[in-house]
Amino acid sequence: MKAVRALAVLILVCLVAPSCGDRGPTAPATPAAAPTPIPTPDASLIGGLLQATGLLSCSNLPYDSETKTIGPEGGSMSVGPHVFVVPAGALAAPTAITMTLRTGLGVNAVRFQPEGLQFDRPASLTMSYSNCNLLGKLLPKRIAYTDGNLNILSYLLSLDNLFARRVTGQVNHFSDYVVAW
Repeated sequence: MKAVRALAVLILVCLVAPSCGDRGPTAPATPAAAPTPIPTPDASLIGGLLQATGLLSCSNLPYDSETKTIGPEGGSMSVGPHVFVVPAGALAAPTAITMTLRTGLGVNAVRFQPEGLQFDRPASLTMSYSNCNLLGKLLPKRIAYTDGNLNILSYLLSLDNLFARRVTGQVNHFSDYVVAW
């Protein structure tokens, strides 16, 4: 299994590293292009194992929901294996927050209410992917902001911890969030 992981990492590094591209060692550097939106990874890179949506396929977790009032001093809450942390100073007044684990979708998804709530300082959402498919072990994960139909709207700035099988992202406002690759 270690050999498979090592091979997968090597392939990913070659796909991303400029030294593995078509450019020779003496070719001039190309000028930097304007920043573009983060693309959804191309499924042809790894074949039929990837879903076209970019969401990580997972076994269903049992339903869970928590409502908690969090104020200017901050606080945390969790549903299932997912944890949400609001730092001190992120909210100006005590606010009732509901975090719901969405089930029956084949992905790890959470919904927050009140929808649209804005934070003065980014909060953090840590989502587990220990119940997800093989891609959960191989590809870097991030948290996607989605609509109610699981269409990816954008990606959060995320940090993937492969060993703990958790990904943490910065949340600036409330809506639906899903583990993606």
